[in-house]
Amino acid sequence: MGFLDFRFLDFIDILIFSFILYQIYVLIRGTVAMKIFMGILTLYLLWVLVKALNMQLLSSILGQITGVGVVALLIVFQQEIRKFFLQIGSNYLIGDKFSIEHIFSFIIKSEAKVNIYSIINASLPMSSDLTGALIVIERNSDLNIYAQSGVKIDAISSAHLIRTIFFKNSPLHDGAVIIRKDRILAAGCVLPLSKSTRLPENFGLRHRSALGMTEQTDAVVLAVSEERGTISVFYDNNMVENVKPMELRRLLKTIFAKQEEVISFSQYKLKAIEHLKGQYTKLKSWFIALSED
Repeated sequence: MGFLDFRFLDFIDILIFSFILYQIYVLIRGTVAMKIFMGILTLYLLWVLVKALNMQLLSSILGQITGVGVVALLIVFQQEIRKFFLQIGSNYLIGDKFSIEHIFSFIIKSEAKVNIYSIINASLPMSSDLTGALIVIERNSDLNIYAQSGVKIDAISSAHLIRTIFFKNSPLHDGAVIIRKDRILAAGCVLPLSKSTRLPENFGLRHRSALGMTEQTDAVVLAVSEERGTISVFYDNNMVENVKPMELRRLLKTIFAKQEEVISFSQYKLKAIEHLKGQYTKLKSWFIALSED
């Protein structure tokens, strides 16, 4: 059929290419890199047009520029490229998925272990008192690298402890609190800043850090404004501003509801041993019964 020959592999090829383009768009959307990308695309289309019109001088100049385009792209988009590979590593190739514990594990649907009520009960009074706060809740991405930038706490999450950390005279109140399941992992942590231009001008470093964290991980971040007392929730590179108490409770429940609790390999072995012991006991009693007969 000539050039009209369309195979199933061609469809897969187009699908994968479209997915990669979409991921790149998500990464650079709302950033300065988006404008640079549009400028480069415009220059490339101009070069194609000049070549089609057989304009030798312009074609030669633009050809030289596009010749070093790959190196220029690596330099201009180094942060976005780093973020792209970090997102792949965090969301699609998480090490735990390929561990022995995960391969030989049972997956049980259960309620989330994140204590959202301690977070809500701490956030609402801090909002009323105009106490600034930055609370990071871990999901799948490992946040140990960010926790190491702060002070290790490793305590059960409670509203009183969270409010104490963010008390204005506390030495840890300027950083972020990182929560893993029902425990506060660390406090006073430094988060990556977002370079996105879609944040409102009245948002400061606290909100920019919250958005930056969700750009590089799948964590959920709560930011309480020290000036306005508003609560903003950042997750999956999205931002929900001025969240009300009932909406905050509903939003966190939606995000953390029905999480998968993975039983570790050691627990799997214990269950297997208990099962073998039970079978051994049954066989033993059966042989004893036969011998008595």
